[in-house]
Amino acid sequence: LAPVKPLPKPELIFTHESDLDGLLSGLLLQKLSASEFGETARIESHHYPSWRTRTLREQCAWVADFTFEKRMDRTNWLVLDHHSTDVGAEHCRLIHDLGKSASLLCYELCKQHGVQSEKLDRLVHLSNVADLYLDDDPEFDLAVDYANLVKIYGFWNLYSLIEGDPDRLLDHPLLEVMQTKRQVEDPIGLDWSRRHVHRVTDQLGFVETVVGDSNRIVHELLEEPDCSFEVLATMFVKANRTVMVSFRSTGGQALPIARQFQGGGHANACGANLP
Repeated sequence: LAPVKPLPKPELIFTHESDLDGLLSGLLLQKLSASEFGETARIESHHYPSWRTRTLREQCAWVADFTFEKRMDRTNWLVLDHHSTDVGAEHCRLIHDLGKSASLLCYELCKQHGVQSEKLDRLVHLSNVADLYLDDDPEFDLAVDYANLVKIYGFWNLYSLIEGDPDRLLDHPLLEVMQTKRQVEDPIGLDWSRRHVHRVTDQLGFVETVVGDSNRIVHELLEEPDCSFEVLATMFVKANRTVMVSFRSTGGQALPIARQFQGGGHANACGANLP
């Protein structure tokens, strides 16, 4: 076996604030920093707009779940990501795989350094299924329930609730709320949204949503044989009145549209923030 590469001691851990994959990535890297250095590095979370304007002054940082950019290619930086990028790494240590979630990449690194447990095995599996939208997995519904915990309750609220311990997220009582919402709200929301799809261009349709998991509703609509759009978009108004636009597709057409709005993400699942 190849020797395990030593890790640089991070001043900060940067992670994506929008979903479970970002939260779990940050928590795993915190556990790894505590194991390696006896200190738990602080997490700083961002959505893409604030991340892109954040000045990177740190001599050493660990970054998870952000599209790799040239400005992140810094000596003593560790970057773990799974989004498409045209940039190569020359100075930082980049761990990149389009076929794995960021949390899985972080956990594989953790296991190389002896940080592993059965609870984390299961939690990372569910996060990977949800983030990559592996809907043929037998636990897909449960995985989406876990992912929706962050969507419904928020990154830092959930972090506080479990006191930064990912083990406490497994089998959390709030999952019963997610299950009920899925079973009751999603069919109602799908039926309503099916009748409220609007043409933006020949390629792009806008889906109104009122209740239910909007991502799941859109995926259901994309799979219907009479769907005439390659990309479907939804919008969500956040508390600060900015608007989050989500784009979904099945053939990779969503990401180019998101980039026109200064957004990013995966080929078929991406988004952008609008004023």
